[in-house]
Amino acid sequence: MSARLTVTDPVLHRLAEEVGVEGPVAVEGSRTRWHIGGAADPQTRLVKAPTGIVEYVPDEMTVCVRAGTSVADLHAALAEQGQRTGLPERGGTVGGAIAVGENDVHVLGRGRVREAVLQIRYVADDAKLVTGGGPTVKNVTGFDLPRLMTGSLGTLGLFAEVILRTNPLPATTVWLESSDADPFAVLDTILRPSAVLWNGIITTVQIEGHGPAVAAETARLAAIGTWAEVAQAPELPAHRWSLVPSELGDPSRWNGATWVASIGVGTVWASIPQPATPTNPVVAALSRRVKQQFDPTGRLNPGRVPGAH
Repeated sequence: MSARLTVTDPVLHRLAEEVGVEGPVAVEGSRTRWHIGGAADPQTRLVKAPTGIVEYVPDEMTVCVRAGTSVADLHAALAEQGQRTGLPERGGTVGGAIAVGENDVHVLGRGRVREAVLQIRYVADDAKLVTGGGPTVKNVTGFDLPRLMTGSLGTLGLFAEVILRTNPLPATTVWLESSDADPFAVLDTILRPSAVLWNGIITTVQIEGHGPAVAAETARLAAIGTWAEVAQAPELPAHRWSLVPSELGDPSRWNGATWVASIGVGTVWASIPQPATPTNPVVAALSRRVKQQFDPTGRLNPGRVPGAH
């Protein structure tokens, strides 16, 4: 659902005026994932999205926040009410996290970024403010614009404000690692790990929940390996890959690089970029049609290509 609804917030209108109707333009966040999707056109004019939490309703588990707000600041405010979101904490902004669409390392427990975005307000190519989605899932009908915008790298619209789903902070969080456990057996052994990571040698698992439940799940892991508690997850390399499990074991693929796979998700972080692969012609044609509909003059973040490594 999308509409050019009347938006009275002067802060958002100032962003729309700054975007204007002429010349290439993009929103600049914290540049934590600036390399994803290729290099931006050097002639692109950069603007900043507004910051701040507009409305937070803990009982409804939703928060309305401006796109320039850092994820760290948002999560610090939510933590006062015992909540968080599924956005990754990597030093970036809310708008940047949604534009890139990269899931948090704890995606199995927190959910995907696309599932967290309930409503989005963005500046269109003609400098108009557009609203897509709704503040609650039950109020959303028609085309799911927030999910389309997530991962679009700002090439379809420049994000101004979003409404996000929140979820509770767990009472207990434990990280465990093993050098003799099959990482793929973890998902069949415990009910709902928040993360299962593997670097080809060490399996690292995060379990979250109420204390007794975490203890019970930890005990179940003993059936598939020897585990020790650790302070945190392993450090993730810089480049995100998409791979199926059968592709992990090919040593020629890594060429000495370090990597950490998120089991059950299809994401691998590696110290080298993933080689480019040909785009399915049907997908490429559909992407061009969508781009034409949203940005017929190609002025929104030119040079960036969603899905490119």
